[in-house]
Amino acid sequence: MLGSPEGPQSIEITVEPHAGIRRRCSRCRKPAPGYDCLPQRRWLFVPLWGIATYFCYAPRRVECGEHGIVVEHIPWSDGKRPVTCAMMGFLARWARRLSWRETAQTFQTSWEAVYRSVEWFVEWGLAHRQLRGVESIGVDEIHWGRGLKADNFLTVIYQIDAGCRRLLWVGRRRSQATLRRGLKALGPEVVKGLRFVCSDMWKPYLKVIAAEAGQALHVLDRFHITSHLNQAVDQVRRAESTRLGAESKKAAQRLKHMRWPLLRRGSRVRGRARQKLNALLVSKLATARAWDLKETFSHFWKYKSEMWAGGFLDYWCFRAMRSRLEPMKKVARMLRAHEPLILNWFRAKGEISNGAVEGLNNKIRVVTRRSYGFRTFDAMEIALYHNLGRLPEPESPHRFC
Repeated sequence: MLGSPEGPQSIEITVEPHAGIRRRCSRCRKPAPGYDCLPQRRWLFVPLWGIATYFCYAPRRVECGEHGIVVEHIPWSDGKRPVTCAMMGFLARWARRLSWRETAQTFQTSWEAVYRSVEWFVEWGLAHRQLRGVESIGVDEIHWGRGLKADNFLTVIYQIDAGCRRLLWVGRRRSQATLRRGLKALGPEVVKGLRFVCSDMWKPYLKVIAAEAGQALHVLDRFHITSHLNQAVDQVRRAESTRLGAESKKAAQRLKHMRWPLLRRGSRVRGRARQKLNALLVSKLATARAWDLKETFSHFWKYKSEMWAGGFLDYWCFRAMRSRLEPMKKVARMLRAHEPLILNWFRAKGEISNGAVEGLNNKIRVVTRRSYGFRTFDAMEIALYHNLGRLPEPESPHRFC
């Protein structure tokens, strides 16, 4: 034990080899004769009473008949890492609750040690995870970093079965090649066993899913359709607000502070915002007509019959095309082009939850925000698998958290 009059600064535990236990090769774990002894090394262990703790041991080398001269198997170590397996698991579990920097500061270690611990934890989990029983997946893209470059988008594949929702794969960019690489990583058995695939209307994804998982029922994500409707309403509002502002300030007051009430579901708008919205609806403004079309489309998801839902969709698109509102007409053309995939939502009969994709996307944003963003894709990838992958964890004789 090393310390000062104020208290110990660190605890060093010297480990001696057991005379009755034969040395083992670190690769095949078979007993092998000794060769020589290396200088003493230190491994960081879980802190005791808040004091940094180290294992001190002089590794021995063995002469394995299969692998030659190698370092013996050390049960608390993995390769040349200066941190024990117990400490790496300890840091990795805490890194789910805190940011990596806060974890390093709390347990008096470096950011690099936390990063390498999480990396080791994720690598072990990916090597030992099981992909059996995957019947439903969700495919989506996530923006990260700064700018709109191709490398600032990620393609993510989730498992969205009712009993298990987790991240299966993440890759850089949102292209056909990226998605093909992701489906290949899952394996042909998983892809052939899929019953449902949920995605948005991004063309590269639609093409790859049709080619690689044609046997699965492809369902378009309703939240993305709602997002397109909201964007169309907002475009109409901004254009009309600009036009009214050029005519008179009094006319432009009708649309002032109305962005969020117009984007929210009508049943959730209350108070003064509701009164202002009602006054807007009785007017002949284009924004009121666009909002009415958006709210009318919400009834589409309440149908039980695919036939009646298809009839409603045709009627809504007819109204939108006659509205003289170009953003709403653009949405109508998009819905008509993808009508078979949209109606698959009713063929699925509620067996797939589209909201699971958006829920996992929100968790990705939380992970990124908690660590104030990641500068490299490798760090981002490791953090996402660590928090959302539901990976198996290596066994440990001690559980510290």
